[in-house]
Amino acid sequence: MIDRPALTRRETMAGAAALALAPSTARSSERATGSVYEVVPGGRTGIPDVAVSNGRDVVRTDAQGRYAIDVSDGDIVFVVKPAGFALPHDENNIPRFSYIHQPQGTPPDLGLRYRGIDPTGPLPASIDFALTREPEPAAFDVILFTDPQPESPVELGHVRDTAVTRVLGTKAAFGMTTGDILFDDLSFYGRSNRIIGRIGIPWFHIGGNHDLNFEAPDARYSRETYKRVYGAPYYAFHHGKALFLMLDTVHYLGAASGNADGVGRYEGRIGERQLTFIANMLAMTPKETLVVIAMHIPLFTDLDPADPRQNVTDRERLLDLLGDRPVLSLAGHTHTTEHHYPRAGGAGSHHHHVLTAVSGSWWSGPSTRTGIPSADSRDGTPNGFHTLTIDGARYTTRYRPAQGEPDERMRIVLESQYRGGAGEVLRDYRPMQTLRSPVPRESVGATNLVVNVFDGGPRTRVQYRVDDGPAVDMVRTRRPDPFVAEVFLRYPEVKKPWVKAEPSSHIWVARLGGDIPAGSHRITVEVEDEYGRPFSSGMVLEVTSEDGPSRGRERRPPVSGVRL
Repeated sequence: MIDRPALTRRETMAGAAALALAPSTARSSERATGSVYEVVPGGRTGIPDVAVSNGRDVVRTDAQGRYAIDVSDGDIVFVVKPAGFALPHDENNIPRFSYIHQPQGTPPDLGLRYRGIDPTGPLPASIDFALTREPEPAAFDVILFTDPQPESPVELGHVRDTAVTRVLGTKAAFGMTTGDILFDDLSFYGRSNRIIGRIGIPWFHIGGNHDLNFEAPDARYSRETYKRVYGAPYYAFHHGKALFLMLDTVHYLGAASGNADGVGRYEGRIGERQLTFIANMLAMTPKETLVVIAMHIPLFTDLDPADPRQNVTDRERLLDLLGDRPVLSLAGHTHTTEHHYPRAGGAGSHHHHVLTAVSGSWWSGPSTRTGIPSADSRDGTPNGFHTLTIDGARYTTRYRPAQGEPDERMRIVLESQYRGGAGEVLRDYRPMQTLRSPVPRESVGATNLVVNVFDGGPRTRVQYRVDDGPAVDMVRTRRPDPFVAEVFLRYPEVKKPWVKAEPSSHIWVARLGGDIPAGSHRITVEVEDEYGRPFSSGMVLEVTSEDGPSRGRERRPPVSGVRL
C-alpha cells in the first residue's frame, strides 16, 4: 500500500476552494493509489509534482511519483499531463490518460443502443500512468475541429476528404475536436477515429449533445459510450506554457419526445463537480499562465443569448473563477463563427471564440464538382476549422476553409434594390448573378456592398475604396448573408430541413452611393481582424449606362427545387 502524499499549502487551499463550491457527495469512497512515472533505460522512475484528479479533487504526486485520492463508483481517475511530457496514445493517436472505476459497468437494464462500459471490477492495487519526456517549445500550433457531425457513412467520407485531408502533414503539436464528433450514431466512432488518426498527431476530444446515450434516464449514464472510447469526459493537461481545460458543457436532462432533436433534452451547464475541478486546477496554476478552455455548448452565442440549449447557464460561476487571468475559451455547437469578450472593459482578458463547424450547415447544399456538398454555414462561413497559434501567453487563431481556396477569408457581394432574393426573381438568373456586376447607373445609389469576413468579430475593422479613392468605413450589421440565403432558397432539396440562413455576427455593409460613373471600377476591401492582422480582397464593379434592370437580363428556365 502506498502512503498518501502530504498536501502542499497550495493543495490545501485548493481543497478549501472545492469545499466552498460544493459539498461532499454521499457516495461511499475508496482510496485509489498509484504512481506517475516515465520509462527510463533499465526501468522506470517516478515523476514528482504531477497533478492527478478524480474529476473533482486534485492531488500532486510526491517525490517518488506516488499519489493517493478518494474514488467512488463511477469516478474516473486521470493524470494531468505536465509540460515537457507526452501521454501514451493508441494506434489512432488518441491520448490515454484515465482509468474508469465502474465495478459493475454500465447497468444492462438501461438498454443502451451503443455499448457502454464493461465491468471494471474491484479497484486495482495501483493505478499507474506512464509519461514520456518530450521537449515542448513555448510556441506551437493546435488544430481546432468542431462539429464534424457525420449523419451517415457518406458524410463521414466528407469529413475525411475535406478538413482531414487539408491538414495532412501538419506540424501542429496536437489537435482537438470540441464536440459533436458524430451525429447520434455512436457506432461510427471506430471509423472516425481511424480517419482522424491518420493526421498523425495526438488528438483530444470532448463530447457534444450528439455524442450522448439517449436511452439514459439522466446525466449520470449519458456518456457511457463516449467514456468507453475516449475516457474521461472532462480533463486537463499542460502544453508549453499553457493550461488546457477540456470541459463537458452538455448536461443531459433525459429522453423526451416532441423536442427539437426528437431524442433527448439537454442544457448548457458545467455543474458543481466540474466547477470544483476547475477551481482546484486554477489554484495550482500561476495567474499569468494562459488558460485555454475547450467546450461544446458555448458560454455565449449571438443566435439566442437566452436559450439554455445554446448557452452555458452557469457561465458566471466560471467567469468568477477565472477572474482576471488571460483566457481563451473555444466552443462549437451553433455552426456559426463568433467572437465574444466577457466582462470586456474590466480587469479580465477573456476571449470566447465560437468555432466554424467542419460540417458547416450539417453537410447541406449543392454538391461541388467533387461530389461533396458546399456545406456553407448558416451565417455564410464556408465549412472549415481553425488553427490556434500559441507563443507563451500570447495567441492567435486563424480560420481555414475545408474546401475551395485554402486562404479564402471573406466574401464580397453587391446587393441592389432591383435584385431581391425571392424565388420568382432567382429563377431568371444564374446562381450569384444577382449579387454581382453589372449594376445599372441608376441603381448604384441603391446598391449595398456586403462583406462577410468569415472570422470577423466586434474588434474587426473593415473599409472599402473605389479605385484610388478614399477609404470608407463599413458598418458591422447583424443580418443574414445574402449569398447563403440564396443557396438555401435555390436548393431546398439538398439541405437538412432545419437549415436556414441566420443573422450573422460578421457582416459589414456600406451603401455605394450614386456618384460612381459608368464604366469598370476596382473595389478594394481592407480588413484588420480581431488580432490586428491586415488583409484585403477585391472585386471589379461594372456600372452600365442603362437606366433599368431589364437590359442584359438573361431569361432562364426555373431552377429545380425553388419554391415560388
